[in-house]
Amino acid sequence: MQEFGLRRILHRHLKYPSPYNTYINKGLPPSPICMPGRNAIDAVLDFERHDYMFFCARPTFDGYHNFARTLREHNANARAYSAELNRRKIR
Repeated sequence: MQEFGLRRILHRHLKYPSPYNTYINKGLPPSPICMPGRNAIDAVLDFERHDYMFFCARPTFDGYHNFARTLREHNANARAYSAELNRRKIR
């Protein structure tokens, strides 16, 4: 999108025509979108068993996430994060 100062993804951004946009293209992108570090690979190989289905950035902006088992829990987490974005006037 070439918007390097973008701080918040909006629904209109999800329609951007790009082969990397998995919201509009089925399957995997044409090439890797990042190079995982060793700790990420180790985490996949030695994964934690759980029943979480969803994750959302925490409204504390500490780099961690809130995990949820149900869509209702996830939507509450997403609303809290969105409200914090609004409070901080991040558009």
